[in-house]
Amino acid sequence: MSEPITLNVGGKLYTTSLSTLTSFPDSMLGAMFSGKIPTKKDSQGNCFIDRDGKIFRYILNFLRTSHLDLPEDFQEMGLLRREVDFYQIQPLIEALQEKEVELSKAEKNAMLNITLDQKTQTVHFTVREAPQIYSLSSSNMEVFSAHIFSTSCLFLKLLGSKLYYCFNGNLSSISSYLQDPNHLTLDWVASVEGLPEEEYTKQNLKRLWVVPDNKQINSFQVFVEEVLKIAMSDGFCIDSAHPHTSDFMNNKIIRLIRYK
Repeated sequence: MSEPITLNVGGKLYTTSLSTLTSFPDSMLGAMFSGKIPTKKDSQGNCFIDRDGKIFRYILNFLRTSHLDLPEDFQEMGLLRREVDFYQIQPLIEALQEKEVELSKAEKNAMLNITLDQKTQTVHFTVREAPQIYSLSSSNMEVFSAHIFSTSCLFLKLLGSKLYYCFNGNLSSISSYLQDPNHLTLDWVASVEGLPEEEYTKQNLKRLWVVPDNKQINSFQVFVEEVLKIAMSDGFCIDSAHPHTSDFMNNKIIRLIRYK
């Protein structure tokens, strides 16, 4: 074993050996630590590499074991691909390509299940009738909830690129509300006639939109239509066995399957 070397990769410190770093001489790291390419130092004298520090752990582990080990819920494949391309470790490039093919095959067969709930609640708000005159008003509001589960993480990302929350005058992708790669819960309201725009923000009420169609989802019927459109464009079809026809027609449960 050679003497330990501490690397500063994008602010994260790693300690390894020279033999590990030069285990693939034709790679970028092999060239850097064999003296072919000059290395930079940080203020502590550690070798500095201006790349993503978090992702480097997978690069370093491959140098140690010759295996690409990723967590089951790994979500940064694009970033890893760019880092692998930078370091130019040919066996790692090939291992990543094999991993991507494996993940692609796993994604082809998929199930999508959506459970829907709807209720009516009364919302109270003030209406400005004149500069110094306000009146209290109330109206019934439809409140929707959709619990979405899919074995395809990529489909939920696709859904997130189409559905947006409208809140405080801004649209934001539902992707940021993913609880985990396979689950998503949506809560939104229908627009209420006469409810001032600022009241939606005050009462923390989100509305749901489809982009780029710029279409507001004010009912479960519209929601189901839009989800079916997105899912079927991705190869899903209605599961004829589940749920019961009455549940599907009443917009309580949507279950779709995909075989490729």
